Amino acid sequence: MKAAIVGGGGRVGCCAAYALQYGGIISEIVLYDIAESLVQGEALDLLHGSSLLNDQRIYSGDITTAAKSDLIIITAGLRRKPDESRLDLINRNVSLFLSIINDLKAAGLREDVIIVVVSNPVDILTHLAIQYTDLPSGQVIGLGTLLDTSRFCSLIADKIKAAPTQINAMILGEHGDSMVPIWSSATCSGFSLKDHPDLPSSTKAKIFERTRQSGAEVIRLKGGAGWAVGTAIAALVHAIVLD
Repeated sequence: MKAAIVGGGGRVGCCAAYALQYGGIISEIVLYDIAESLVQGEALDLLHGSSLLNDQRIYSGDITTAAKSDLIIITAGLRRKPDESRLDLINRNVSLFLSIINDLKAAGLREDVIIVVVSNPVDILTHLAIQYTDLPSGQVIGLGTLLDTSRFCSLIADKIKAAPTQINAMILGEHGDSMVPIWSSATCSGFSLKDHPDLPSSTKAKIFERTRQSGAEVIRLKGGAGWAVGTAIAALVHAIVLD
């Protein structure tokens, strides 16, 4: 399968490309970005490591190359500032996002293409992508709360000193301030965390609040998320590709 990353020169796009390269399931990865020299450099850097990983094709391409892909991951967009919510980005990112959708349509989207929306505010932009591409809703998928869920599970594991992969817990709702933790179904190695001695109600509240503020925390510390969101994108893409 050929996957295109629109915004492949940005932090999230690069991290997603690396996670997909390391996963080895996608056979062809094309990076597209309006910053042509930057995205060419990122593609070349990834290509240089390919002999140590697998036999994928990795290269930079134009909007037409991206549009003809089996799967298109849209990560392009303006980063939020430390004092902004994800919803605040709607005033700055909607016009950019719709211009990308229009450019992809003009370049000839495949009828069976699958679009994965990562740009924020992701829930609203996913809805707009469905409207403006005229694709069936099942072919346009937002990253949703997958990153929030991963953060949630990882923070729970860190608190109770458990293996992160053994934590099964969910964040549902908006990828934003109104997200909801589902503590009732949270488990570790299949055992309920409802009455875990290290997770009284006050600790649960702190873990969720840190989860909710994780994006802002990473922005404050390093300017923006990259590795975790790239990993979440790869997990979603792999689920799609492997059906």
